[in-house]
Formats: sequence, C-alpha cells, structure tokens
Amino acid sequence: MKNKITFSNMILILGLVFLYLPMLILMIYSFNESRLVTVWAGFSTKWYGELFEDQQLLAAIGMSLKIAFWSSCMAVVLGTMAAFVMTRYNRFRGKTAFSSMITAPLVMPDVITGLSLLLLFVAMANSIGWPEERGMLTIWIAHVTFCAAYATVVISSRLREVDRSIEEAAMDLGATPFKTFFQITLPGIAPALAAGWLLSFTLSLDDLVIASFVSGPGATTLPMVVFSSVRLGITAKINALATLIILAVSLAAFITWWFMRRQEARRLQMMQLGDDFFDESDEESTKTGDMEGRRIKSTYKVESPESATV
Repeated sequence: MKNKITFSNMILILGLVFLYLPMLILMIYSFNESRLVTVWAGFSTKWYGELFEDQQLLAAIGMSLKIAFWSSCMAVVLGTMAAFVMTRYNRFRGKTAFSSMITAPLVMPDVITGLSLLLLFVAMANSIGWPEERGMLTIWIAHVTFCAAYATVVISSRLREVDRSIEEAAMDLGATPFKTFFQITLPGIAPALAAGWLLSFTLSLDDLVIASFVSGPGATTLPMVVFSSVRLGITAKINALATLIILAVSLAAFITWWFMRRQEARRLQMMQLGDDFFDESDEESTKTGDMEGRRIKSTYKVESPESATV
C-alpha cells in the first residue's frame, strides 16, 4: 500500500522548504561572479578570498567568538549555582524574588535590557570611574546577564530529575557535599550543562541589540558589522560568510549526531550481551540442575514491575 501524503505531512514539507530553501539559495549565490547578489553572472570563489582579506570582518569574528565562549562558560557556572539553589533549597526567604530575577531576562525585551545596562555602566563610570570605556568587557557582562537565565532554566529542569538518593548514599558513605556534587551530581547533569553552554554560545554570538547599547568605538561584534554592511547593501562577501557559518554548524551537528549514534549502538550492544549471558546461564543451569547458577541469575536479573511480588 502506497503512503499517501496527508495534510500534516504537506505542512511539514512546506515548513522545511520555507526554512531551508533561502539558506540553499544564499549558499549558491555566495559563488556568484557578480557583485549584485540577485543577478547570476557565473561561478566564482573570489568572494571567499575577499572575505579572508577583510581585516575588520575577521577582527569582528574573533571578538564575537571570544565573547561567546567566555559568556557561555560564565553563564553555565552561574546557571548551575542558581539552579542548585532553586531545586535543592525549597524554603528560604526571598525565593520567589530570586526566581523572578533569574527568569526576568527571558521575558524582558532586548531594548530594555540593553538600555538599562548602558545606564548602569554610565552611572558606574561617573561614580567610581569603572568602566573607563565600553568595550569587550561590558559586552561580556551584558551577555552573561541574559545567557545565565537560559542556562539556569535548562540546568534546573535536569536537576529536578536527578535521583537524590544516590547523593544521600554517597554522603552516608563519608563523601562531603562538595565531593558529592563534583563526583555524583555534576556527571549526572553533564548533558544539561552542555546544552546550556551551546544555547548560551548561540545567543551570545547572535546578539545585536544589547551589544549595540553596551559596546564602544573599539569593540565591534560580527552581527554589528553584518548589520551595518547590510544597511549599505548586501554583498556576496556576506553570503560567503553566512555559507561558512552554515557549514560549520552543520558539521558540528553531524559530529554530535554521530557520537550519539555510536553511544546508543554501544549501549544496545551491551544490553544484548547481557541478555545473551543470562539466557545461556539459564539454559546451562536448567540442563545441569545447578541451583547456584539459578541463584546468581535471579540476583542480577531485574524483575519487571508486572512480575515483581510485594
């Protein structure tokens, strides 16, 4: 029986085409000979050469990557501490206000956040003389401010699912709370830490509005350079830059999928080996009447909830 194209499948296909077709067209026109991005004049890679010769654009890329890296690292650290307080300490004075301040950057418009941080830096410079000028440091502080909120939400959702009995067992065996956190809790929430770091990195690298408020003359990020150049007219050099970014993200996603697939295949293989071992031991015990083998198998084999006796 042939699979019929349903309405939901059609909507899904149209949505994917709407999202990825412009990216495909952008990548094709990055090899355009003409300076006009809407007129095809032949195949050429000269715009990639001009891209790597543009020192201003390369400097903006380097600054954006540095800010995004350090912002995501600090956001994960602050987000982990905030999530630990919100999930492990259920009752303390000011918890509602603390939770509201943590999640406020999620719903606050970027214009309000950028303007408030600009006024804060100006007031601090007038009162204590710091920061003397706005630049990479002020952009980093601003990005940590809103990235930490996203990291907190991701990490706290994972912390609520962690089995606390394992942590209590470790402390009962003599481990300190500090050692329990780093050896038991932290490995358990490692996927959430990675997800929070990647989300913070993407948000910081993509930010334009807040960076425009808190940056100075000597600090220009990649979105600011792209936005200023687009206002004067889109060039094929921007298409080349976007193509390289798309390829880098696609490669990172493919590598992540490949590692996850290997881990899943290894887990299924170990489960299959374990089932084969128990099946062989069961057959051997049945043939020889070995009660000790049956006892070992019943000790290690986990019963299902339907077959468990009360």
